[in-house]
Amino acid sequence: MTDRRTLDEWAALAAKETKGGVDALVWNTPEGIDVKPLYTEADLDGLSHLGGLPGFSPYVRGPRATMYAGRPWTIRQYAGFSTAEASNAFYRKAIAAGQQGVSVAFDLATHRGYDSDHPRVVGDVGKAGVAIDSVEDMKILFDGIPLGEMSVSMTMNGAVIPILANYIVAGEEQGVAPDRLSGTIQNDILKEFMVRNTYIYPPEPSMRIVADIIDYTARRMPRFNSISISGYHMQEAGATLVQELAFTLADGREYVRAALAKGLDVDDFAPRLSFFFAIGMNFFMEAAKLRAARLLWTRIMEGFGPKRATSLMLRTHCQTSGVSLQEQDPFNNVVRTAYEALAAVLGGTQSLHTNAFDEAIALPTETSARIARNTQLILQHETGVTKVVDPLAGSYYVESLTAEMADKAWALMEEIEAMGGMTRAVADGYPKRLIEEAATRRQAEVDRGEAVIVGVNRYALEEETAVEFRAIDNEAVLASQVKRLAQTRAQRDSGAVASALEALAAIARTGEGNLLEGAVAAARVRATVGEISDALRGVFGDHVAGQTVVGGIYGAAYEGDPELATLRERLAEVSGRLATKPRILVAKLGQDGHDRGAKVIASAFGDMGFSVVAGPLFQTPEEAASLAVKERVHVVGVSSLAAGHLTLMPQLVEALKAQGGGDIVVVCGGVVPRADYDALMAAGVAAVFGPGTNVMQAGRAVLDLLEGRLRNTP
Repeated sequence: MTDRRTLDEWAALAAKETKGGVDALVWNTPEGIDVKPLYTEADLDGLSHLGGLPGFSPYVRGPRATMYAGRPWTIRQYAGFSTAEASNAFYRKAIAAGQQGVSVAFDLATHRGYDSDHPRVVGDVGKAGVAIDSVEDMKILFDGIPLGEMSVSMTMNGAVIPILANYIVAGEEQGVAPDRLSGTIQNDILKEFMVRNTYIYPPEPSMRIVADIIDYTARRMPRFNSISISGYHMQEAGATLVQELAFTLADGREYVRAALAKGLDVDDFAPRLSFFFAIGMNFFMEAAKLRAARLLWTRIMEGFGPKRATSLMLRTHCQTSGVSLQEQDPFNNVVRTAYEALAAVLGGTQSLHTNAFDEAIALPTETSARIARNTQLILQHETGVTKVVDPLAGSYYVESLTAEMADKAWALMEEIEAMGGMTRAVADGYPKRLIEEAATRRQAEVDRGEAVIVGVNRYALEEETAVEFRAIDNEAVLASQVKRLAQTRAQRDSGAVASALEALAAIARTGEGNLLEGAVAAARVRATVGEISDALRGVFGDHVAGQTVVGGIYGAAYEGDPELATLRERLAEVSGRLATKPRILVAKLGQDGHDRGAKVIASAFGDMGFSVVAGPLFQTPEEAASLAVKERVHVVGVSSLAAGHLTLMPQLVEALKAQGGGDIVVVCGGVVPRADYDALMAAGVAAVFGPGTNVMQAGRAVLDLLEGRLRNTP
């Protein structure tokens, strides 16, 4: 044990080497953890989780005794784009190249339970995932992929009932019974209400859907994970690691309670629950987060009195961060992803997806996907990390972080319990507000250069090199899907479809029976994803979220800064000429529910001095134009993260002209490839703000546009 005198001597030596003394080296993390520059064995005193072994409760060191020394983690590649045919070809190549499981990304039309021919989804079909309208699409998606042998993970929440039903029927028609299907369906609706927003129905019936799926899979699909409780999208939306950990495990506890309320025995479903975490750039804290997650989940599950040890284990999939990827100097993303992958492995993940370096620009190309996949193969085969179980065990720093993260997350979970549980907290908007505050605070740190992003706010290239990216022809995909839908409807027994949909609606109305069972029957007779969703919509209704914007956080970071003071002076001058504050509508078009960027912009622009209207999610261009004219805004700023901009932005410009708002300035920001800028400008978009844009600079640019418009107005 290092004695006090030795530590004092170290402190004296360290003080000579630093300008502000040792205290100046303490790192205050966004989680509220003060990370010291030195940890010793004294920091392990009193930590209750030490001394355990992997494979034994509380599973801090891993759920399996031998971990990767016995079997490496599963390499997954989350992918889906365009048509089922194109995605199937991608999967088959990836499997041949070493991928060990299929992870399906669906397009936003499918996520929201719309068929591809629905008028609300014209810009979304096939753009950010694969379009699935019926069993016919699902059969093509898995053609040549033996579902009895290949594990399939599906990121689906809102339309989880029809998608899982279609997958089950596709398996049946491949000759694979449900009890032989293996994989995971996300089925995590509480997270959708917090951050990702691909919900359909209100919280209460949505929780019933979750419970029915757990019930069905427990009885019929023993190899299938009925839910993947996801913190990934929370971190992507801006949550701190403690928030991600606490809210994810609180969601998990709520789902367990919902299943128990269905009359299930905890040991019948708990071993098939799985988790999904994001892995960002805080290397050691990410590893500690996974260790703390296993510790806390064991504590939670012990409260339900299971008899099987496997009911206490937290098993998780991880994915490297999408938010950490940058458009600028994008090859840096290869390095970022490799570090994040190593953190996930050292934290003990059971499966892993590594993002491609070009995903801040568009969907990955085959080349970028191969590099991402090989990142994991190199980790498994060349680094030696699989040879020793839990190599970070006993680290003064990591073990201390594990304990501190567990304590802080547990305290936040106790707050949630005091509010009445996670469903109530989500309905009240509490987790969402905390995450949005954290996201806005982080953006201010990046914009001010306090958080360094290499190639973006420091060490930036003078001139960027163009990068090849995957482009999806939305019109071609849409035409293909509409044609197949028409063929499916023409060839099916319409009477059988109507009967199956009515039977499903009756289950929803009465509460008697299982919703997934009814959906499987409907899928067999070729009821579509949209029709099954609408049968439930007719009973449950649609969820409509209120739009709130946090304030005072971005501005507080710049308080006293001459940059903000100058901008506010300019805003005051423009306000005088307009006889009102410059007014901006922050809009989301199509079915893209990712609203981190929109919320940060709305919050920051409000703090700068703009009058901000936060538009609702899922608007058509015509609806956004109508709101802009009604609210008499001067600017419409559209946040686009799902590649629908080339379709939706020109429609918005035309809709504004048609409704008398042709003088309104239209700008666009988000994941927009530079190759698309010219087309957007030609369509009437005044400015495009790509990934990594400094928000203060965007505010100045919007003000420049307004001043230019005023100069040109008689």
